[in-house]
Amino acid sequence: MSVIPFDQREGFIWFDGQMIPWADAKLHVLSHGLHYASSVFEGERAYGGQIFKSTEHSERFRRSAEILDFTIPYSVAELDAAKAQVVAKNGFQSCYVRPVAWRGSEMMAVAAQNSTIHVAIAVWDWPSMFDVEQKMKGIRLDIAEYRRPDPKTAPCHSKAAGLYMICTISKHQAEKKGYADALMLDWQGRVAECTGANVFFAKGGALHTPIADCFLDGITRRTVIDLAKRRGIEVIERRIMPEELAGFEECFICGTGAEVTPVSEVGPYRFTPGAISRAMLDDYSAEVQPKSKAA
Repeated sequence: MSVIPFDQREGFIWFDGQMIPWADAKLHVLSHGLHYASSVFEGERAYGGQIFKSTEHSERFRRSAEILDFTIPYSVAELDAAKAQVVAKNGFQSCYVRPVAWRGSEMMAVAAQNSTIHVAIAVWDWPSMFDVEQKMKGIRLDIAEYRRPDPKTAPCHSKAAGLYMICTISKHQAEKKGYADALMLDWQGRVAECTGANVFFAKGGALHTPIADCFLDGITRRTVIDLAKRRGIEVIERRIMPEELAGFEECFICGTGAEVTPVSEVGPYRFTPGAISRAMLDDYSAEVQPKSKAA
């Protein structure tokens, strides 16, 4: 991956309805979104020039903003069109897509009802981190100190920027110890998710995954559940306690960035990536490829 700082890259960013040079996409230091985390975003990928489940992401983007009490001033169709335009304008076939919306600088206090809502869409190259054989060796996860909050204390169903603060801290701590990421528990000490991906476990030919009631029900998560069911694999959404990890055979995480990535370790627990992980990895890779239109 490129190590060029993101504010020094070349290309074009869609900013409040206009396609502008990358270097000109700026906001004021006194923007409400910077100070009070009144910001939401999406993480998407384009494959072969087409954004996977673009409309579902646009719908969630608007819903996330509404949960934070603001309205994105573009329709789902307008957002879909703008994302496709940015991908094409930057000459990508496969890339990462980042829409973001935030409250502007008209008000600088906790309350900011009259702030302008800004929207930007950027795209950049973000290839899969590993080839299939490397992925099948599995990544190592730490167990995070911070937990996902009680749904009564935070807007957990919004992809809100502020909710990722503890994810950044947890991932930094995990990487310092040589892990790739961290598994987070919920406020009651049950398995929840990773810092930016959902988690699945396999046992006896079935998949087990935590109920997504205090963290984001990922679009990739729902895709994996659908793919598993197509294969006739039972998917059990339930409460999972950390000590249960000793009884699972396989583990993998999934998300837009991670796609489907098998796991070999979670703290003291060990897994052997096997047939189910490989099937989900292969099925997801096939699913995201653009479908040819019927003649």
